[in-house]
Amino acid sequence: MVNPIRVAQIVGKMNGGGVEAVVMNYYRHIDRSKVQFDFLIDSDSSLVPREEIESLGGRVFEIPPYQHVIEYQRELQRLFREEGWKIVHSHINALSVFPLRAAKKAGVPVRIAHSHSTSGKGEYAKNALKAVLKTQSNRYPTHRFACSRFAGEWLFGKDANFEVVYNAIDLNSFRFNAEAREQARADLGLVGGQFVIGHVGRFMAQKNHPFLIDVFAEVAKCRDDAVLLLVGSGEDEDSIKALVDEHGLSDCVKFLGQRNDVNRLYQAFDVFVLPSLYEGLGLVGVEAQVSGLPCLLSDVIPREVDVTGECTFLPIDTPVEWADAICSLSKKSYEGRKSTSIDSFANYNIDQQAGWLSRRYLQLANGDII
Repeated sequence: MVNPIRVAQIVGKMNGGGVEAVVMNYYRHIDRSKVQFDFLIDSDSSLVPREEIESLGGRVFEIPPYQHVIEYQRELQRLFREEGWKIVHSHINALSVFPLRAAKKAGVPVRIAHSHSTSGKGEYAKNALKAVLKTQSNRYPTHRFACSRFAGEWLFGKDANFEVVYNAIDLNSFRFNAEAREQARADLGLVGGQFVIGHVGRFMAQKNHPFLIDVFAEVAKCRDDAVLLLVGSGEDEDSIKALVDEHGLSDCVKFLGQRNDVNRLYQAFDVFVLPSLYEGLGLVGVEAQVSGLPCLLSDVIPREVDVTGECTFLPIDTPVEWADAICSLSKKSYEGRKSTSIDSFANYNIDQQAGWLSRRYLQLANGDII
């Protein structure tokens, strides 16, 4: 038997965020008899699914955090030379400059830069760094991937050649099911017909949780049955809990933490909200649509996320506008919820997309570098 090709996946810090979840989802569904993943992660990662990775045939290599640029690149260069990977696939957006520079120095023939994100207002220091790194974004990769056209053009430029690699999911696991909804709401301790607003995202500046809490404070004035469910974890979680306390909303805001059953939680929601400062795509918005939920998204999120054509995009300026949109949802809009046809979500079908990625890796490993 021919051994599978091994692809070095640069994922940065594994902290339960969206990018590493996407890579893991592909890994679970790819043809591992032909393609195997090795994960190169920062040593200060907090949520590493090492046991699952190793059970699937992969390996985990810990490297110095990317903030220590010299040590980071030195260790990567050593690993690239010793392990002899033909393909290095970096998922750390503008920071991919550093691992791909090391890969080029080590003679790795196929170097993929993958854009998963963009930038937005408010993160001045981060945006300044991104602006500098973007000037080098096309210097070291041999190939360019992006989760959306918007994300690709942001990192590589409007005239650059790149391939859109969709953040695919198991569509059937997200489809609406009335029995699953009833059970999920019971498990969460929801009473009767409480109106549930749901958000899925890491507690970090990008996700704009303070604005969301301000929105919910306004919703609570017009809907005394409203509940806000926050799924995720992160460095800003404690400050958001304090903000909820300040608003006197502790009884109707639930922090659900990092979960591996998010598909079930969507069943319990009545509306999905994502007021992010920026997104490369906003895959959770796709998941919510597959679940048949009405979606309110910030107007800086790429319109590519709107698969059904029924998402509402709002500016992230005034919480009252968001609250009015949420409160105006009639009961019929969520009581009449039904299972969504997945035909229009074909680009996000993990079985199809994992098959494509497997074939693409094999082409590249065999010297087809087009």
